[in-house]
Amino acid sequence: FEKPSLRTRVSFEVSMAHLRGHAIYLGPNDVGLGTREAVPDVAASLSRWVDIISARVYRHSTVEQLAEHATIPVINALSDREHPIQAFADLLTLQEFCGPLGNGLKLAYVGDGNNVLHALLLACAKMGVNLSAACPNGYFPDEAYIQEARRLAAVSGARIEILSQPEEVVRDADAVYTDVWASMGQEAEREQRAKLFAPYQLNATLLAHAKPNAIAMHCLPAHRGEEITDEVMERHKASILEQAENRLHTQKALLLLIIGL
Repeated sequence: FEKPSLRTRVSFEVSMAHLRGHAIYLGPNDVGLGTREAVPDVAASLSRWVDIISARVYRHSTVEQLAEHATIPVINALSDREHPIQAFADLLTLQEFCGPLGNGLKLAYVGDGNNVLHALLLACAKMGVNLSAACPNGYFPDEAYIQEARRLAAVSGARIEILSQPEEVVRDADAVYTDVWASMGQEAEREQRAKLFAPYQLNATLLAHAKPNAIAMHCLPAHRGEEITDEVMERHKASILEQAENRLHTQKALLLLIIGL
């Protein structure tokens, strides 16, 4: 783990405990990926001792190097490019609150075109969930993820939209999702982003454009009063905390799938 963590660390450690396994936490001062020791050497050494590596890193290239040089499975537990394990929990939450995936189900996303949106693009397109995202100009998701999502959507029947008007993407949505405006490593941009992203705040006015029974979603941690209001956080606590809980269930399923039990 190169980054601080609450949900990812605890949910993975509890998952391994429930599966009668054991998790070893290695923080940034324990390893020094790419500084104290080369990533390929870390991957090769860990491969001799453990069964799975779960890596929460700053640069996507780090987790790619780990996967390339390890002889055991490597899970991307978050990088600057993708957050796939979060998307698994998000889809399960959508299914629990809104019904079977596909079938015209619409997820709206407002805010930064970041790693969470990249993962949602791929996951929703794969599972037939319509995804409409509103991001400020200059903060759209990477074009490669948009194109890959549209390729997957052509098979699943999903509709993928990337726009800049939040009210338009939220219209008739079953769920409205947001994330922090400045991710870890972008703290210096926080003040600038706060001004630019203000029209994209998930508040009661914006949520009113969605379906009457639409849920709000947030992967947490949340900056209340910035990307989401206290009112929306409290009113939709059930769905947001279910997302957090579903990290445990979906990661446990992922571990079982990888281990082959």
